[in-house]
Amino acid sequence: MKRNFIERRGKLQDMDRSFDLKFWQSQPPKARFDAVWEMIVHAMKVKGHDVRQLRLQRSVTNFQRAWR
Repeated sequence: MKRNFIERRGKLQDMDRSFDLKFWQSQPPKARFDAVWEMIVHAMKVKGHDVRQLRLQRSVTNFQRAWR
């Protein structure tokens, strides 16, 4: 399986976030969502939570036109 990757080398004190921002902005939304979800699952496992209970937060709002 061929994987593409981008690499940046240097001293940490000399680096800013421009590389990270450029990389993530070049990724499609699904790739960004998948990466965030992977981090959430990992953090929950580290904290000892049951990851099978994870889900996206859902909220429902009702909009109605005001009658004049």
